Amino acid sequence: MQLSIVTTLDYAVHDAVDVMLQIEAAMIPEQRVIHAHIDLPPVEHFARIAAQANIGERIWLRIAAPLKVRYEATVEVDRYLADVASLDAVPPHQLPGETVDYMMPSRYCQSDTFLDFVEGEFGHLKGGQRIAAMRDWLETNLTYEPGSSDAYTTAIDTFQSGRGVCRDYTHLMISLARASAIPARFASVYGLGVDPQDFHAVAEVFLDGMWHMVDATGMSAPDRIAKIGIGRDAADVSFLSSFGYVEMISQTVEVTEVPG
Repeated sequence: MQLSIVTTLDYAVHDAVDVMLQIEAAMIPEQRVIHAHIDLPPVEHFARIAAQANIGERIWLRIAAPLKVRYEATVEVDRYLADVASLDAVPPHQLPGETVDYMMPSRYCQSDTFLDFVEGEFGHLKGGQRIAAMRDWLETNLTYEPGSSDAYTTAIDTFQSGRGVCRDYTHLMISLARASAIPARFASVYGLGVDPQDFHAVAEVFLDGMWHMVDATGMSAPDRIAKIGIGRDAADVSFLSSFGYVEMISQTVEVTEVPG
């Protein structure tokens, strides 16, 4: 499947500020970036750096003018697809080193606080069957409610309130997986079918020796998603991080299927 992506950002900048962007679809084996173009305003400094795990790139900007960005891309998704419920967990002592960070609690994913809940609710299941049951539990027990959370909302907050947006669903999915000794990480993505359209977030879990996408909101699917980057949680893969004050005027994301 080919996806057409158009993203615009418009932020007011009142003084010179350092900004880091991560909005471009990653050039990785599971997806092919057929076309991409990004328009940026005049800047004092521009540099590309590798993103976490070398998945995607970040852009450093030093800017003293309004931040107006337009990104367009066509991405062909060719991702390995599997029924998560059919996959086996990898015993912790056999996990490759690069997965270990994604076993640990992190800023938004306090997985160690969910051990008792996970054992009581999903203890009869193992591996991918447990992950599938967690995904279904989240889709049933959480309410997708834009505006119900903010940049400080953690997995614990979401669990207690029973509502959130894709970022919150993903943080809770990651926390439950890690509480089951299954590595899980946060993926910032563009997803076809996301409503309202915006930057999207899904979990990736490590099963049967590979990373597999899990969208607990049920709005998109692995073959309809273009990956931007990954991290322990949202703090690692924000689409815009400013080291100084900027003010959002508007931003838009449009993801459509390329006909044919």
